[in-house]
Amino acid sequence: MLIEDLRIYVAVIHAGNFTAAADQLMLSKQYVSRRMAALEASLGSQLLIRNTRKLSVTEAGMLFLPHAQRILDDIREAEQAMSTRRQELHGTFRISMPMSFGMSHLSPLIAQFLAQHPALQFHIELADRYVDMIGEGFDMAIRIGALADSTLIARRLGEQRRLICASPAYLARAGEPHTPDDLAQHACLRYGREALSGWELQQAGKRRSVMVQGPMLSNNGEVLRDAAVAGLGLVLLPAFIVGPALQRGELVSVLEPFQPAPLCLNAVYPQHRQRSEVNRVLLNFLQAQLGEKAG
Repeated sequence: MLIEDLRIYVAVIHAGNFTAAADQLMLSKQYVSRRMAALEASLGSQLLIRNTRKLSVTEAGMLFLPHAQRILDDIREAEQAMSTRRQELHGTFRISMPMSFGMSHLSPLIAQFLAQHPALQFHIELADRYVDMIGEGFDMAIRIGALADSTLIARRLGEQRRLICASPAYLARAGEPHTPDDLAQHACLRYGREALSGWELQQAGKRRSVMVQGPMLSNNGEVLRDAAVAGLGLVLLPAFIVGPALQRGELVSVLEPFQPAPLCLNAVYPQHRQRSEVNRVLLNFLQAQLGEKAG
């Protein structure tokens, strides 16, 4: 049994099929299939059930999975321990980050970090979803906003301002709101669950939820920003999304005395990654960089 076979097996389970795992590992589908057959032969047990529609995992396969993952984690810890002795970081690191913030802020920082540590290899997923850190084998995730209760360890990296803004054309047509109550008369472009929870604003040091209505609801900040630039209404978004449009004069900030509380920016990681030297160095790097640049 080869270590590479364990890596391929874990990737196949998380990806759900040979094709996706092969793409992730940059291997051919045929090679992945051969290695899985070899792994099953060496164990003397069927791990996967293959058919034309989907890939299923046998009971033996599910029993074997945590053991394979633990072996891979132990190997990675050993590699990182040895790389620390050589004064260089080494190994593969999987990180998940939000789409917009990842592209605008984290992408150049990760490139800078890798330039400083060329023996590292990063696997990066940009997605606005909460990944299953342990089940999907991630080492770290960057998350914006309130954190759900979990066994993950969190480290605060900074915060991001949120702004209410609209295009000059919209404000010329609909007028500028001066109090949160004025929002009832305006078209508001809503993000995610704001259709149910409303906009949470700060007034005289107290938080207040204001229900809003409008022509658009989306789970993507850029879509809402572009709609606001086009004059469709008011939008409440983090500064990293609307900042460039504000600088160009395409959007104007309103209701500034009632701006919502900033969003917390956190890195989360599983407890078994506490001893990871890559975790420690990367967290210190991101905290220094993002703490300076918090919007």
